[in-house]
Amino acid sequence: MYDSPPSCCLRDRGLAGLVDMALISRKKCVYEPSDGLRDYLETHGRLVNLPILYDGLGAYSETIPVYDKHGEDTLWETALYRGADREVISRALVKIYADLKVMGDMSLIEHLVTDRVDVCTWGNTKPYRVRILNTLNENFDYFYVKKADASRIYGLELEHVLAPSRIEFMCDGQTVVEQHVSGIPAQDFMKHYLKDTRLDEVRLAKEFVKFNERCMLRLLGDMHAGNFVVDITPDFDETVYSMRAIDFDQQSYEGRSHVYLPQYYKVNNPLVFLGMRCMSVETVKQYRNEERTLMGNRAKVEEARLSALLDAMCEDELAPRENVLQLRGELAEYHGEPKFFAGESMGDLVRISLEQLAI
Repeated sequence: MYDSPPSCCLRDRGLAGLVDMALISRKKCVYEPSDGLRDYLETHGRLVNLPILYDGLGAYSETIPVYDKHGEDTLWETALYRGADREVISRALVKIYADLKVMGDMSLIEHLVTDRVDVCTWGNTKPYRVRILNTLNENFDYFYVKKADASRIYGLELEHVLAPSRIEFMCDGQTVVEQHVSGIPAQDFMKHYLKDTRLDEVRLAKEFVKFNERCMLRLLGDMHAGNFVVDITPDFDETVYSMRAIDFDQQSYEGRSHVYLPQYYKVNNPLVFLGMRCMSVETVKQYRNEERTLMGNRAKVEEARLSALLDAMCEDELAPRENVLQLRGELAEYHGEPKFFAGESMGDLVRISLEQLAI
């Protein structure tokens, strides 16, 4: 982060170096999961028989808007189902939650019910968000039901293998079920927490540097403030921050390298400027190297699994040919590594990028 610095891009070039998020959302194509990817998922326990699929949740009769605690429209809408459909769907979704959380043991979740099913009607893929309620204590949890897209599945699995925190998901046909990732949406965090006098600015800036590096090395794009969360953990007399991606649709798709660097999104500027104020170039390099070392260690632990995943990914078409050619040239320049010119697929480019970890 900052050796091809946003300090240069933001100060000297205005907004020219920033990524157009609207353009990204219009260009993304959906790719069918290949047989090779499905074989990988079956080997690693990701393929299951779900009691209800994505299309089955589309039988709602109407929707009502969902507002947050401040009365603002969340852009989610609660789906309303007819009586008979509602009972069947509710039971099926509780069963999915059991599969996701407790290996399908229904005896452990007899007190759980499906409280709400929300649909995001403005998004390209229209995901569903399911809220499961514990009737004993009124606590609730979420999970998501989405269309199966190869980009999303590869993104989820790379997150599981290479990121600091694991993420659980399951697939069945054209349906993907994902766990909920807890945290404060980054846009809300920047709006409400950055002026908090208790904020540990250096630790927060450090985490953004590491998150930025992680996204670039595994080629996860579109990490604007709406697509990642900030988690806050008290630690003795300090505070620990972590940043986690919550959207994986733009795994290895775009041809522009800047798409894979969260530092280049205008909405992330508060975090970028915070880092510019708190850290020197030498400190940034130190934190980048720390994250590379940690990613390398995770990759070593999961070497066989990661290799099998990349083998499948290298054989799959995940982006238009022109995107692959553009990205390999830009990555070769960014890393100073001509090996990228040998990449013939997005999977090849991810593999070569991860080789920068020297694993």
